[in-house]
Amino acid sequence: MRYKCLIIDDEKLARGLIQTHLSQLDDFELVASCNSAIEASKILQEETIDLLFLDIEMPVLKGTDFFKNLIHKPKVIFTTAYRDYAIEGFELNAVDYILKPITFQRFFHAIEKFRTLQKGSNSELISIPEKKDAFMFIRKDRKQVKVFFSSILYIESLKDYVKIHLKGESHMTKSSISAFEEKLDDRFVRVHRSYIINKDQITAYTKNDIEIGKIEIPIGENFRNNLSSFLTS
Repeated sequence: MRYKCLIIDDEKLARGLIQTHLSQLDDFELVASCNSAIEASKILQEETIDLLFLDIEMPVLKGTDFFKNLIHKPKVIFTTAYRDYAIEGFELNAVDYILKPITFQRFFHAIEKFRTLQKGSNSELISIPEKKDAFMFIRKDRKQVKVFFSSILYIESLKDYVKIHLKGESHMTKSSISAFEEKLDDRFVRVHRSYIINKDQITAYTKNDIEIGKIEIPIGENFRNNLSSFLTS
């Protein structure tokens, strides 16, 4: 199967680089390369597009605003020179968000995510039994207390200790947050130098904070990019 692609970017060099990367993939076909969202809208009316490479910061109409207004939305990979748009991009269920300049390695990683999504959407839905929940024992008051990962809301660093926040209770144990992070599975992500959150417990998020119920947890500047990929995985 060949996937039809459309590039939308006001920078000629950026369009050329994506086109060069695409030319190395046999199962992807470039339908058109546009310098504005207005030009692209005409193509989308005439062609069935599987994947958009869409720049966010463009004159007249931002890429995210353009995508929001599409009735029939193809899969999209956002491209931009600005990290600040990461959360906004992923709120639109983007396949990925790539920072310029785009290396082939990073481009190919985004393509693999798209291929994986396509395989999932084309396969039959099957019921997968839930695996036994992971857990750990933490030392508290001279005892080893069993804590299931699924019950952890978030972890907070307090100097030489971490505080594990659960539903209705919390535990304190002596550890650095970095050392504690290594014991967790892939449902957990560091969002701040002082906080790790459980992805399954998120109720809402913005580019500045994560909400878990009524608790607001700040997103550190150095963690935003990694968090964006995590939230869509």
